[in-house]
Amino acid sequence: MADPSETPTGSPRSCAERRTVPRYSLVATAEIVDPVSGVRISGRISEISRKGCYVDLLNTLPKNTMVRVRISRDRGNFESPGKIVYVQEGMGIGLAFLDPQPDQMKTLDSWLTELTEPTA
Repeated sequence: MADPSETPTGSPRSCAERRTVPRYSLVATAEIVDPVSGVRISGRISEISRKGCYVDLLNTLPKNTMVRVRISRDRGNFESPGKIVYVQEGMGIGLAFLDPQPDQMKTLDSWLTELTEPTA
């Protein structure tokens, strides 16, 4: 069976080609917490979607680490369990949201709606 992360020619697909939902630029603060060790890392969100986000961080946690993320901006907070799906050492992490609560999804959806509206 073919690897879904590869194109028909066998070359790896880019992250953008594998995404199933659009990502949007968003500047917001983030706190990543490793519930096992208690480590807290502050970072900055640069991209977000309904399924995850990219967090700019100098000190990263390992790929597949289960975490809690709290994203804060002027329009409220979003919290969710998550999983680190990729790491760019010294730069940041790709984080997948895992089963956010319905009220948290309402907050996220309102942000995404705002990000897709044309500016005047």
